[in-house]
Amino acid sequence: MWRTLRRQGIDIGREQTARLMRMAGVAGKGKGGSPITTRKPKGPDLRPDLVNREFKAQKPNRLWVADITYVRTRKGFVYTAFVTDVFSRRIVGWALSDSMRTEALPLQALNQAIACAKETTGLIHHSDHGSQYVSIVYNERLAEHDITASTGTVGDSYDNALAENVNGSYKNELIHTRTWNDVVDVKIATFEWVTWWNEARLHQGLGYRTPAEVESEFCKSNPDKEIIEIKANA
Repeated sequence: MWRTLRRQGIDIGREQTARLMRMAGVAGKGKGGSPITTRKPKGPDLRPDLVNREFKAQKPNRLWVADITYVRTRKGFVYTAFVTDVFSRRIVGWALSDSMRTEALPLQALNQAIACAKETTGLIHHSDHGSQYVSIVYNERLAEHDITASTGTVGDSYDNALAENVNGSYKNELIHTRTWNDVVDVKIATFEWVTWWNEARLHQGLGYRTPAEVESEFCKSNPDKEIIEIKANA
C-alpha cells in the first residue's frame, strides 16, 4: 500500500501509512494453504525437473509455470487454471470450469498462452504431477509448439512455488473477499483480476513494478528480438 501511494505522488511515510491503515481497519492478508486439486497420474511421470526451484528467466517465453486451484460457489466447486510467464509474472493463459478434465481446463489455459506468444521454441513448461499435466493430449500440444515439459518432485509445493504463489494471491486478493454464486460469477471477476494483476498490480519480485512495465522495458531494451505479443486475456 505504501509503495502504491508513493507511485501515485503522495508523499507519505511507511509508518504513517501503517497507522492510517490501522485507523481505517485495513490490513494486509496472509496467504493460507490450498487443498490439492490435481489428481495423480495412473502411469509413471517421466518428465525431468528442468527448473530445480530456480524460477528465473532472461526474457519472456523462456519459462512458464502452470497450476490449478479451486473456488467454492453456492452451486458447487469450480476450478481455475493459470499459466504464468516467469520473466514478467504475467498470467499469459487462464481458464475456468466446473470440471478438472484436461480438455475443459488446463488445456484451454495452455492454448490461450500459446496464442499470446510469438515464439515458443525452446520454452520450458513447468507444472506438478497432476494427471491433467501428464495426459497425452496436453503433452502433444506442448510438443506441437516445441515446448519442453518439466516437473518437480511428487508432493513438494516448493518445486512449483511460483505457480503456487499465483494461486495464493488469486485466492487471497479475490476469491476469499466474497461469496460466489456460480461459474459465470467467478469467471467475470477472474477476468478483471487477471487484467489488474498484469497491468496494475505491483509485484515485489519485480522490484514493485507491474508485469506490463517489465515487458515494456524489455521491449525497449531489445527492439530487434522476438518477444510476446501483449494481448488482452479473453
